[in-house]
Amino acid sequence: MIETALGLISPLVDPISVPELSIVVATMMLAGFMRGFVGFGSALIIIMIFSAIFGPVVAVAISCLIGLPAVFFLIPTAIRHSERAFLLPFAIPAFIAAPVGTSVLVSTDPVLMKIAISLFILAAVGFIYRGWRARSGIGTKIMFSFGVGAGLVQGAAGVGGPPVVALVLSRPGDAETQRANVIGTVSALALSSPVPLWYYGLFTPSVLILSLVLFPLFTLSVWAGARFFSGGGQRHFRGAALLMLAVIGMITLGLAVQDYIARG
Repeated sequence: MIETALGLISPLVDPISVPELSIVVATMMLAGFMRGFVGFGSALIIIMIFSAIFGPVVAVAISCLIGLPAVFFLIPTAIRHSERAFLLPFAIPAFIAAPVGTSVLVSTDPVLMKIAISLFILAAVGFIYRGWRARSGIGTKIMFSFGVGAGLVQGAAGVGGPPVVALVLSRPGDAETQRANVIGTVSALALSSPVPLWYYGLFTPSVLILSLVLFPLFTLSVWAGARFFSGGGQRHFRGAALLMLAVIGMITLGLAVQDYIARG
């Protein structure tokens, strides 16, 4: 079934091999697990890997559609446990800035966008690692500024969450509250993306079909990740998750640079 769906997107991308098909399935499982477990990370994984296979425009569109059901699956947790007064100053400017970022996505060279996405991912991983231990207060102005920046990056590359996640996690609090705040900010970014992407015509029939086929696998993995969080394994997973994202980012950057050199 997945092979049939991938064949339908051949007008957009080159046909993919069986190993690439395996990578697509593994990406969905890992991305869903990350989303359910720590509340973020799925867009990072999907866009980094899918950009190398399908191109950044298709990757961002699929990531947006795949992630929407997870928003509604996880949002009750954010409603119950998050600090809503903390999230609103972020969500409003993010919604406003996202369409501007999307205009960058549709007008940029795909290979250069791959490189930019990879560099941003690596920078975000470093930022998260450094910000993980910050303990300074975060006011409304800071959240507003991060909302603008995250909305721009979300629209342009579909991965506006990591710097904001680092900011959210810098606040003291128990794991449940921090995870709920992460889910709230990431959900705001996810909901800011569909309208601009639809406006620019990125939700093609092929993208819709592929997203629909991959949806059950992703959703099941989100559920598994949420269950794993309940088991209390988050302390051991954070370092491994950051290392994994850094490795994927470096690999994706290397492949993008190779494509750019070969094209020149």
